[in-house]
Amino acid sequence: MSSETESATAGFLVWRLSMKWRVAVDRAVAPLGLTHAQYALMGSLYGMARSGRQPSQRQLADHSGLEALYVSKLARALEASGLVARTRDPDDPRAMRLSLTEQGRDVTGRAITVVQGLLDQMLEPLGGQKSPRARQFTRELAVLLEAPLDPHTENTGNTGNTGNTGNTEEQS
Repeated sequence: MSSETESATAGFLVWRLSMKWRVAVDRAVAPLGLTHAQYALMGSLYGMARSGRQPSQRQLADHSGLEALYVSKLARALEASGLVARTRDPDDPRAMRLSLTEQGRDVTGRAITVVQGLLDQMLEPLGGQKSPRARQFTRELAVLLEAPLDPHTENTGNTGNTGNTGNTEEQS
């Protein structure tokens, strides 16, 4: 571990790792005509379809962690590219159901293979994807994802000492 990362906060390291991952996935899926966000949407849709679900845009947004408006924008672009089909929900005419087209399933399958290779590289220092350390890391990430975050509690006007020195690493 470098001296820079030894003194960094967990928030800073999560941010750096997420940015490193996003950039790596962007570069890896670009030859397939995808961005990281498009891959995230299509990969989520692929997984949901494999379990027999045809989600609405809202359900896909909730599943993927993307904003609903952004999912709508991505879905429209992917539909225009012939990778995603959008159909009206017969039970709720305001909702759109999403599915991968045949071409979308093909591209997503190839993208998953590429991204799995990146995941192998990223988790190699922990002993690989199947190692006990990697499995523990995955469980810890899941715990953090379940922890509620309330962005409205920032800047509540509390002038007491919060320990915040203005250091970017401490704020992340």
